[in-house]
Amino acid sequence: MPHRRDGATAARRPGEHGGRGYRRLVGRPTSGRPETTASTRSPPLSEQPEDAGDDGAAAAAAPVRRARTRLLALLAVTVFLADLGSKLLVVATVDRGENIRLLGGLLHLTHARNTGAAFSFAEGFTVVFTLIAAVVVVVIVRTARRLFSTGWAVALGLVLGGAVGNLVDRVFRDPGFLRGGVVDFVSVFAPNGEVYPIFNVADSAIVCGGLLGAVLALRGIEFDGSRARDRGDDAVSRG
Repeated sequence: MPHRRDGATAARRPGEHGGRGYRRLVGRPTSGRPETTASTRSPPLSEQPEDAGDDGAAAAAAPVRRARTRLLALLAVTVFLADLGSKLLVVATVDRGENIRLLGGLLHLTHARNTGAAFSFAEGFTVVFTLIAAVVVVVIVRTARRLFSTGWAVALGLVLGGAVGNLVDRVFRDPGFLRGGVVDFVSVFAPNGEVYPIFNVADSAIVCGGLLGAVLALRGIEFDGSRARDRGDDAVSRG
């Protein structure tokens, strides 16, 4: 009976099946990497869906957004702690109405309670300003999610820290909830706010942040770091 060779034997003796031609059909050992075929080859970038590019851009921008958000939060916390610490120190060491002359009269340390807006404006509208401050805090926190501009991160961080600092006074200090008097203690050039209204750390941060935000807005810088003029030019060019 003739001996029948199985497939393995045939593969070991390629000479009986056409030599090199058979080896090409059977396949030669490779370097370990699978061959790239038309079915596995990635399509060129021009043929890839636009969603892939959008996802890549979003992934690349995420670290920048997180860094700006951290900067905003760091400034806000720093302002809040400085404001809170200075107020606690004044309440504990300076009597109401007392004036302590500093720097040859350039500054006067005092102790006053403000029921109005920053720098003692519009006193008597405590509840209104408390609600406004709460709205400002919520808006800034929501805006932080789409923040890519360093300048806006600094501006909003200052405003947020100052708003929270004064909001804590309005909520927890006498005479009661939402009606508390904000502790003011810095008077410049003369005692008792005779030349310039008495203020605190939170007031200063709010004003500085507001001025910086106004400058950024006048320059057309958006929260995402782009310029409004450039965005308009892009829209015109696409049209």
